[in-house]
Amino acid sequence: MRHSSNLGVRLARIALRGLKIAAVAYCLVLLVLLFLENMLVYPAPRYPEGDWQATWLEHEDISFNSADGTMLHGWYVEHPRPKAVILYCHGNGTHVAYIAEFLAEMRDKFQVSIFAFDYRGYGRSEGKPAEKGILEDADAAQEWLAKRAGIETKDLVLMGRSLGGGIALHLAAENGARGVILQNTFTSLHDAAASNYPWVPVRLLMRNRYDSLSRISRYSGPLFISHGTADRIIPFAHGQKLFAAATGPKEFFEIAGGDHNDSEPEHYLPALHKFLDSLP
Repeated sequence: MRHSSNLGVRLARIALRGLKIAAVAYCLVLLVLLFLENMLVYPAPRYPEGDWQATWLEHEDISFNSADGTMLHGWYVEHPRPKAVILYCHGNGTHVAYIAEFLAEMRDKFQVSIFAFDYRGYGRSEGKPAEKGILEDADAAQEWLAKRAGIETKDLVLMGRSLGGGIALHLAAENGARGVILQNTFTSLHDAAASNYPWVPVRLLMRNRYDSLSRISRYSGPLFISHGTADRIIPFAHGQKLFAAATGPKEFFEIAGGDHNDSEPEHYLPALHKFLDSLP
């Protein structure tokens, strides 16, 4: 009887020791994730990765400064008679030298002038990426483009993909826009992270937030949202929630079976064309 009791005590001690080891390991993983947050959120490709020559694309190579003096870089692709002027905010895993074909397609198929810029730490832009600095970069890009096009910032069309959608919504909420185009955008960055890492208390720990859901309610202009139903990085429900929270004229384009990094289907183009043509 005593032998059975001793065995139970030993097993309980082993179990408790195992739980302590697991708890320490979990805390260490959380500390590593905290330390690596910016690297995970911003896997920023740098020059010379990509086609930086793009000699076939007629564009202006632009350098400008953010509010804190950080030198930023972008490509401006101009249409001689633009129907709209677009500021494009790209996703977190690319830079301007990867999207030359997209820029050419926007100019040629939609008759727009478009400016794509790299956030700090991306491409040829200086600095290290973080939310506060990146939003300041976007403000500077919006101001530069408005001045270059000879229009007010509220008359620019803002277009953003994934992380870029959260950045575009910041600009729309703060400065207004002629129209906003979102592709596979999250309600907030910590909401998106929570869906990918449900075992991590990301809402408490993450420093980068990009609260798109609250910002979209502060923009009342025309809105065009597209989202793939099979998006494994930013769930389809995020696009639906953003659409529901928007207060102005809006359109939702569902991409059946579309994953996060899939190209938009052919029937997306006429829908976007219609939206751009409808802008006041």
